[in-house]
Amino acid sequence: MKVIVTGVAGFIGFHVAIKLLERGDTVVGVDNLNDYYDVGLKQSRLDIIAQHANAARFSFIKLDLADTQATADMFADEKPARVVHLAAQAGVSYSLVNPHAYISSNVVAFTNVLEACRHNAVEHLVYASSSSVYGGNTKLPFSEDDTVDNPVSLYAATKKANELMAHTYSHLYALPTTGLRFFTVYGPWGRPDMSPILFADAIAGGKAIKVFNHGDMMRDFTYIDDIVEGVVRVLDKPPASTAAGTSANGLEPAAAPYRIFNIGNSEPEKLMDFIAAIEHCMGKTADKEFLPMQPGDVKATFADTAKLEEWVGFSPHTKLSAGVERFVAWYKSYYHDRI
Repeated sequence: MKVIVTGVAGFIGFHVAIKLLERGDTVVGVDNLNDYYDVGLKQSRLDIIAQHANAARFSFIKLDLADTQATADMFADEKPARVVHLAAQAGVSYSLVNPHAYISSNVVAFTNVLEACRHNAVEHLVYASSSSVYGGNTKLPFSEDDTVDNPVSLYAATKKANELMAHTYSHLYALPTTGLRFFTVYGPWGRPDMSPILFADAIAGGKAIKVFNHGDMMRDFTYIDDIVEGVVRVLDKPPASTAAGTSANGLEPAAAPYRIFNIGNSEPEKLMDFIAAIEHCMGKTADKEFLPMQPGDVKATFADTAKLEEWVGFSPHTKLSAGVERFVAWYKSYYHDRI
């Protein structure tokens, strides 16, 4: 089938596009190639897709989804069966500096995607939410049934807004939508603003790693291959309307073809253990600068993935040691000039 993948030059979008091509789908990749981080890395990901054995089934469109008319025209031209919407302004700390980027990319653009799906009879919209919607929740593990009304960053607020917007379109227009709350994704081709590359860079360059909350943090680190497997399995199972009067993730009315799932490893690791795993694979111990908690950050994340496993028969399982080893091998290959 034809699938639009937005944010295709991004970390997760790149891997999802490869997976879909491998199984024979036609993929239309969309990205605005903004300079939030190294555009060269984004282009390198696109180059890898272009070298794929099934690259003839891939096309790339450079487009800002916040452009309402351009987005509408693109969907009308391509007529996708399904959509994986991963384009977003990422990052928590950057939302403190440039809040308007989050409204444009995460709210305006998502509205345009919803409208385009509605008017082009898209069978299923799968979109990226985030574990950040759980905000300051202290009950662990995080469940989709938990209240998520207390975001601690604008990024988290926009992701919660996406879930509510999707529910509205599912309810009003019977558009099947599924939101996926990703938990701390890592692996080859990751974003350079995220901790794995920041840590590896610091170790390679003999600089101190910044360790927030004095290292007293836990994260449900989830390997990229597990994320992709979850995304594709969910894409293949559009939600149907539920019987009136039943509950769908605690939101009413419940008749909408709408689902929300956590995708996390369900095995939170101490931040210091994650750093130690990278040190081991890099073959060097890092200097560490212990700092207070960053604004908008949270102490711990932990995914309850029972609903995902029940829905598609899969939940992430890659052990941290194996995932970090693969990540560092890629890092040493791609950033060999930094070693």
